[in-house]
Amino acid sequence: MTQRIGAALALLLLAGCASDPAPVAQLQLTEQALQQARAVGATGEPEALGRAEAGLAGARQAFEREEYRQARMLAERAELDARLVEAQSLTASHRAHINEMKARIAELRAQLEAQP
Repeated sequence: MTQRIGAALALLLLAGCASDPAPVAQLQLTEQALQQARAVGATGEPEALGRAEAGLAGARQAFEREEYRQARMLAERAELDARLVEAQSLTASHRAHINEMKARIAELRAQLEAQP
């Protein structure tokens, strides 16, 4: 009888350890990633930004239902989507800057060649 009680207690302890903790930190990271994406002007990628925002909303809903594993997974995916949007926005901005610099260099070369 005591062995059964001991086994039952062990299972309860394992079940308690196996449950996922509330992903509060992950939700905060995801919110920060979305804020950063917006801050760098990632509005040029509305579909991808919308996907990240929808993922965060889904994560919050799962969190409210105490489905912490699902909430964490959705929040992680939303964070990655937001970081991708941010990186794409920065890449586009840097490419535009590079093209502008190439055009200025070409102008300067033309001016140097025109001088006697």
